[in-house]
Amino acid sequence: QVQLVESGGGLVQAGGSLRLSCAASGRTFNTGNMGWFRRAPGKEREFVAAINWSDSRATYADSVKGRFTISRDNALNTVYLQMNSLKPEDTAVYYCRASVIVTSSMNYDYWGQGTQVTVSS
Repeated sequence: QVQLVESGGGLVQAGGSLRLSCAASGRTFNTGNMGWFRRAPGKEREFVAAINWSDSRATYADSVKGRFTISRDNALNTVYLQMNSLKPEDTAVYYCRASVIVTSSMNYDYWGQGTQVTVSS
């Protein structure tokens, strides 16, 4: 089992910044990657960013490239999402996901409870 606790959400004006944190605990030694997803009101959950635990290689959704940065702290088992130049369309509940390696061909995903980010215009 892996437990994820997110923090850092809140209300910010357009153009502002926020940093989200996701602390993982439990059986984290086989983490393949960790990432962030978001769900805006009335929309499907969408991928935001992810980072490989082994080599820190990061991937981003096109909508956040150049504005968001994902990073990790292995010692703290924590992943961060630095969000700059925020836009009203970034308003959503942000979820942390840990993808744990079960076998060479299968991962199991754990999810956090979500943290609200609201960007006012």
